[in-house]
Amino acid sequence: MRFDIISANTKILECSLFHGMISRAVKKGLIEIYIHNLRDYAEGKYKQIDDIPYGGGSGMILKPEPVFKCVSKLKEKTCYDEVIYFSPQGEKLTQKTVNDTSLLGNLILICGHYKGIDERIIAKLVTKEVSIGDYVLSCGDIPAYVFIDSVTRVIPGALGDGESAITDTFQVETGFDHPQYTRPEVYKRLRVPKVLLSGNHREIKIWREKKALSKYKKYLKNNKN
Repeated sequence: MRFDIISANTKILECSLFHGMISRAVKKGLIEIYIHNLRDYAEGKYKQIDDIPYGGGSGMILKPEPVFKCVSKLKEKTCYDEVIYFSPQGEKLTQKTVNDTSLLGNLILICGHYKGIDERIIAKLVTKEVSIGDYVLSCGDIPAYVFIDSVTRVIPGALGDGESAITDTFQVETGFDHPQYTRPEVYKRLRVPKVLLSGNHREIKIWREKKALSKYKKYLKNNKN
């Protein structure tokens, strides 16, 4: 799977994407990641990538020319399944979205910055808008990293434990994992539940399902609005 990321903040991504699980997936040949600096496609002495909005208002808007040039150059050599832009109005990133995306081949990810991007980029280039939540971030590079991490981990072979991805939170039916414990058995007078020490796999399974369901009900209660 290939990710081409168009960014005005390449250092944010460079220091994040080439470590840990994502780095191992790259080394295994499971994914390819290419970061494209938007300024490399800007014109003029100062390589300007943003400008003031027409009609007035605060903040700066990413100009269309550098993005169009970058996408055009990428498409000359590669056929892409989606051109994704991270925005508040986009489709919420869910585990289903992640699972479906992991089956694709090549993606272009456009990272916004400042107050947004020129609408003509969305109208002509973007095939899908994605949001990672109802809150404000400083730039689109952060959701791009979240997106790549979540998609990569469900690609077969990306994780060391082959079962981990399919038993993660939001992969299971209730949407949440059960409480987890490890050694020591007693810590600060807090004990591991006896059922987990019993060796009775049927009882352990029932206990875990009940606890996961309890977490799910609590989540629904806290997010009913």
